[in-house]
Amino acid sequence: MTLTRKQAITIAGIVIAGLIAALALLLSGRGDDHAHEEGEAAHGQPASNASAESAKTSQQADEPPGLIELTPEQIRNANLDIRAAGPGRIRSAVEFPGEIKFNEDRTAHVVPRVAGVVESVSANLGQRVKKGDLLAVFASTQLSDQRSELLAAQRRLELARTTYTREKKLWEDKVSAEQDFLAARTALQEAEIAERNAAQKLTAIGAKPSARAINQFELRAPFDGIVVEKHLALGEAVAAETAVFTISDLNTVWAEFVIAPKDLGHVKLGESVRIASAAFDGEAEGKVSYVGALLGQQTRTATARVTLPNPEMAWRPGLFVTVSVATGDAEAPVIIEADAVQVEDGQKQVFVEAPGGFLARAIKTGRTDGKRIEIVDGLAAGDRYVAGNSFVLKAEQGKGNAEHSH
Repeated sequence: MTLTRKQAITIAGIVIAGLIAALALLLSGRGDDHAHEEGEAAHGQPASNASAESAKTSQQADEPPGLIELTPEQIRNANLDIRAAGPGRIRSAVEFPGEIKFNEDRTAHVVPRVAGVVESVSANLGQRVKKGDLLAVFASTQLSDQRSELLAAQRRLELARTTYTREKKLWEDKVSAEQDFLAARTALQEAEIAERNAAQKLTAIGAKPSARAINQFELRAPFDGIVVEKHLALGEAVAAETAVFTISDLNTVWAEFVIAPKDLGHVKLGESVRIASAAFDGEAEGKVSYVGALLGQQTRTATARVTLPNPEMAWRPGLFVTVSVATGDAEAPVIIEADAVQVEDGQKQVFVEAPGGFLARAIKTGRTDGKRIEIVDGLAAGDRYVAGNSFVLKAEQGKGNAEHSH
């Protein structure tokens, strides 16, 4: 069969169109494969890794927000004390602001008791001294006069004793009259009185009867303590009544606090109280040693005092404290250890057990006795919480917050 020219051109056109379509399909398939490879390269991971990452993200979504993850070994190493919240008794107390002061019964304002000029100073501010330790040496004309008086009295006494002994023997031997013997005895008695009087004048000012120099006065510590004030310098002229040193025995101090009239019934002499300071974590217990009987005219408050043992010198005068006076015991449905409470952004919280670690839980607190605290909201009886070393979790919480902020 013979094809016409027109038919041949039509068939050729169809064949060319088919070849073009096939070529286009081939090029499109290669482009999709290249795009897929570029997508994997852009994400830096194969398709299998992307699936694993998706699974990991899903697993993290199942964890509670804010979870602090710790293994059992980490919990043991951190010495976390985990306990169960529950009912208990809270000792209710009234708190008063107070201040640590020197125990005035064991504080001395040391005065020389004789006027003089400072020749040497042996004690320094803050130095611990023992009873009888040398504090300073003075040169005093007053002391020179008193020692001279004693020396003269001692010489007159020696002469009076000699005269009395001689007159007594002469009277017994019938050589002299009794009147001479009686006069010698009277003179001896007067000499003894004068000598004793001169010696007691020296004792009254704390001076020894004799010294390396007749005018030298040694000022010594009246008891064991610490030099807390010093008001003299070498070569300074000092009056007899000048307080040149203040020495205090800091083994005991006073915690003084003021009481409003409405609280006077809560504070009784001899009652045990707890002392705490915001300056450090230490606490101490003492007994009320004084309660003022009268209210101050200006403040309308009474003053009370606690004598506080201070063997380690932790309670220093000038330190502000809180004095807690117990008023009774009360039942509370949920109490925890006070050390368990942490503060984050002004909100009180505790750390409770959760699968895989611990969670911070906001709480509201009620009464406290300093050691235990009542939980009004946020915890139920039986909830297990971190009672000791919770600051470790607080530090981990801070790290987590810092990471999220970046």
